[in-house]
Amino acid sequence: MVELKKCFFTGEFINMKVSTRVEYGLVAITDIVLHSEKGKSVSAPEIAERQHISHKYLEQILLLLRQAGFIKAQKGLRGGYALCCPASEIRLSDVLNALDGSILSGMEEDDAGDLRSVINKCFWNRINSNLKEYAENMKLSEFAAQCQNNLPESWDLYMI
Repeated sequence: MVELKKCFFTGEFINMKVSTRVEYGLVAITDIVLHSEKGKSVSAPEIAERQHISHKYLEQILLLLRQAGFIKAQKGLRGGYALCCPASEIRLSDVLNALDGSILSGMEEDDAGDLRSVINKCFWNRINSNLKEYAENMKLSEFAAQCQNNLPESWDLYMI
């Protein structure tokens, strides 16, 4: 679980908690987008090595992405994982929801009328709403391109 700080105002943890499953899942599918060309598959050991993720844990995450219909497994000598459809047809929100259905859900409405509920409504609900809007409007292809543009030129130097 990615550690989040407690809210200064409420003393509670921020509503949006990002698990390692979501974090690694987003890393894995972005790696597949960036390293698969013309249907070429990317092996789980390559992803695990490049991204410093436990191979065993990565396989569990890839299974979730496969069950959700985003990637397909290809067997054989050049086997691995590839996208089932173009990255331009996959919304980031769909990937996040497949990995953790609660990540883009809003906070519960609290009509107590106290300062805590007002802060939740004015601040945390707004942040969650912006995250949800961003993820729903962002295609995986755009996200991967943004990530690639922010990587150093030597990011792809991977050797076995």
